[in-house]
Amino acid sequence: MKIKIPFERTANGVLIKVKVEPRSSRRKIVGLHGDALKVKLTGPPVEGKANEELIEFLSEIFGVRKSAIAIVRGGSSKQKAVEIGGFKPEALEIEIEI
Repeated sequence: MKIKIPFERTANGVLIKVKVEPRSSRRKIVGLHGDALKVKLTGPPVEGKANEELIEFLSEIFGVRKSAIAIVRGGSSKQKAVEIGGFKPEALEIEIEI
């Protein structure tokens, strides 16, 4: 199933909202939660482990370097704003498994 991810253009790329669910059994994209991409991660929300895993996972999904991804808001929250630099799509769609 394809989902369209709401995004804002920035000077460096795009900004997306992400809702993180840490300590899940698998790491995967679940779908949308309002206007945020809902992502399940296996890492715990301590010492930045879940944030590191989120950046690694998003770099795999969008095919960009980890250094191109930055959490710009919500570093210690489940609700985050993530900027993906060097990424300028006309529409942002990804395929997910249900």
